[in-house]
Amino acid sequence: MELKGKRALVMGLGLHDGGLGVTKFLVAQGAEVIVTDLRSPEVLKPTLEKLEGLPIKYVFGEHREEDFRNAELVIRNPAVPLESSYLKMAREAGAQIEMELTLFYKLCRSHKIIGVTGTRGKTTSTVLLGAILKEWRSDTVVAGNLRISALNKLDEIGEDTPVVLEISCWQLEGFGEQGISPSYAAVTNLSPDHLNRYRSMAEYANSKRWIYRNQGKDGVVFLNLNDALVRTFAEDAPGKVGWFALNPLPKDKAGTFLKDEVIIWRDWDGNEEEICSSNTLKLPGAHNLMNSLTATALAKAVGAPTEAIRRGIENFKGVPDRLEFVREINGVRFINDTTSTSPAGVLAALEAMRQSENKDIVLIAGGADKNLQFEGMATAIANPQNRVKAVVLLKGSATPRLQEALAQAGVPEKLLHGPFDDFPAAVKLSAELAKEGGLVLLSPGCASFGLFTHEVERGERFREIVSRL
Repeated sequence: MELKGKRALVMGLGLHDGGLGVTKFLVAQGAEVIVTDLRSPEVLKPTLEKLEGLPIKYVFGEHREEDFRNAELVIRNPAVPLESSYLKMAREAGAQIEMELTLFYKLCRSHKIIGVTGTRGKTTSTVLLGAILKEWRSDTVVAGNLRISALNKLDEIGEDTPVVLEISCWQLEGFGEQGISPSYAAVTNLSPDHLNRYRSMAEYANSKRWIYRNQGKDGVVFLNLNDALVRTFAEDAPGKVGWFALNPLPKDKAGTFLKDEVIIWRDWDGNEEEICSSNTLKLPGAHNLMNSLTATALAKAVGAPTEAIRRGIENFKGVPDRLEFVREINGVRFINDTTSTSPAGVLAALEAMRQSENKDIVLIAGGADKNLQFEGMATAIANPQNRVKAVVLLKGSATPRLQEALAQAGVPEKLLHGPFDDFPAAVKLSAELAKEGGLVLLSPGCASFGLFTHEVERGERFREIVSRL
């Protein structure tokens, strides 16, 4: 793909470095780059500072029709809907429409591109898989929906270099549009999410199917046998289907499973191998066992030796912002689970805390709406087994509905505090409510927009506030 001199338009620079890597790459390749974003330069300042001095034309606060009609290549940010009228203009004018990840896929020489998606667990599974593969191949590349661009590593990637990509539903829309899928793939699980963007759960699930739909007959996809919706994905998979589960797999299925607290791998010929004890994993919760099963299955599929898998699992310490231990103060432990942006995340967090901590919990929850239902989350909070002794609420468009669900689930009003639009005050109160031997858990179950730029900022602020307590 020749990029030198090409008129390239980056649609959506983003606040999460979403357009940063591709913009730098296009400039380095000699393209004539325009960046257009509806936000102001003041809002985008952190990202713009990283592009300072580069020959880029900027359009802020609007999208101009002439830019889209004149572009030869348009790179859309994942947050830009596929059906955008501006993208339609560009297509009609003959422009090539890409996303950063589809551009990378087309330029990448590796035959070992591995994609991981799902509602929960995709980041931990991706990073764990990367750690495992680096024990085998030090040149392994880990990128995708992780604020990491792989475009600047293209020259280092050979035909046999393992490339591990976390791929979101929005990025997968681009894969579907381009007719591509990674050769190796996994779907961790599915639960309601992003229903402010998708019209139904079925439409959201359908976006996830693009991770395998364009595979050839030699492609491999691993699916969660314990997830009823994910199981149905096997029906239209064009290549091999493997599985992972917390219980032994049926004899006719290949993949990874737990048996007597040991992770087992079974290949497509029915041969079984013990990988390691499940107790080797340092991370709490059944969901993290599933993440290790996912990573192990993919690692075996691409040829990683068992010893590398074992070392990778043993040495893995987790990912920031996901049940991340921050600090202990006067016997109170502080846990950062800011990436819990849906009720399913809170359910997983409470289960993990019950298994690993077994302490009284002050839960910080609430935030921006994604049109999700909170009844299950509220029921879990009301369940005495989960030991939630107080809920400190953050202000946001979803919080009134969460409050209503908590009331209907029987959570006493005296246990609810807020909602707060002052995050430091919310964290400070949580620390005061948590008695010695207790736990403060930031697991909002909602998006972060409003009080924060994104959930990563929410986690950063939490760590910063806790460090000063």
